[in-house]
Amino acid sequence: MKNSPPQIAIVWRGDREARRAATPQNNRFHRIFEELAAVGLAPEPAVFDEEFADEVLEQLLTVDAVLVWVNPLDDGKTRKILDPLLRQVAEAGRFVSAHPDVILKMGVKEVLYETRHIGWGVDTRLYRTAADFRQALDPTFLAAGPRVLKQNRGNGGQGIWKVELAGTPAGGATSISVLEAKSGSVPETIDLSDFICRCEAYFTEGGCIVDQPFQPRLPEGMIRCYMSEGRVVGFGHQLIKALVTPPPGSGSQPLQRGPRIMHPASAEPFRALKQKMEEEWTPEMMSALNIEEMALPIIWDADFLYGPPDASGNDTYVLCEINVSSVFAIPDEAPAEIARAMASRLRRSAMRL
Repeated sequence: MKNSPPQIAIVWRGDREARRAATPQNNRFHRIFEELAAVGLAPEPAVFDEEFADEVLEQLLTVDAVLVWVNPLDDGKTRKILDPLLRQVAEAGRFVSAHPDVILKMGVKEVLYETRHIGWGVDTRLYRTAADFRQALDPTFLAAGPRVLKQNRGNGGQGIWKVELAGTPAGGATSISVLEAKSGSVPETIDLSDFICRCEAYFTEGGCIVDQPFQPRLPEGMIRCYMSEGRVVGFGHQLIKALVTPPPGSGSQPLQRGPRIMHPASAEPFRALKQKMEEEWTPEMMSALNIEEMALPIIWDADFLYGPPDASGNDTYVLCEINVSSVFAIPDEAPAEIARAMASRLRRSAMRL
């Protein structure tokens, strides 16, 4: 029987020099390293890049568990090599969080469509082909109000667009206003047909586009609900400017987002959201996506916008994204929760053997 502490590799992206120099103390995950060590685990850095993927694989096959923080899209790079590597590690009996197969269920925009029937959902549509997209996105549909279109995988607002009619169709052409959620973006007026052509790249390699109504209360901010497995571990409230159209006379400069204000899980303004997430929505999501409790990520978050108040005047919440593979920054209480969850997960895994 193994007497040494379970080894936990923490994976993030970096170059060869970052891998060579990485220690538990000199990176943004240092609190995670500290808390994992405090509960009797042995964490170690595992900086990843495609250039030395074989070296990382060799390292991960020597540990007991793997925590992964790698964006789906990062400076032109994807997880095309990393995900098969992590599957191989999991098949060898190591615990991987989040497993690529779980990311494909939770951490993509399609989750908004698959869970549209539960309490966080709205009128959400899914287009799997460019032909379906072109047929659906017509002037009559857009006349009902602005929509938000999202490519299935991405981060940092890439491929997320607010789309609305910009004028009365004339001569067979339809002019629309589009604004991407990516930082630094400004509104652009474009022909609807040209915009649809621009989006065709989102359908490559099995991609799709998810379509939701624009939420008018977006300027009131986004609430990020941080989760460790099925427990809320904190909230972040941010006055975002992505998809907010600049006011007239503000020039061509993009709006700047405000700071994210962190709140503990016990914060009174989000008490109802915490209860919904823990008691209703997370279990319902797991059922809808066929995710077992032992497969839930150690750390993930759900981003919400304020929906229209209900009949009693209380806030409602609309899910706009789930982040699994790139959750950071996190509330002050989260590192200790992550460490306890990891230790518990390893104990439960051992009991099942």
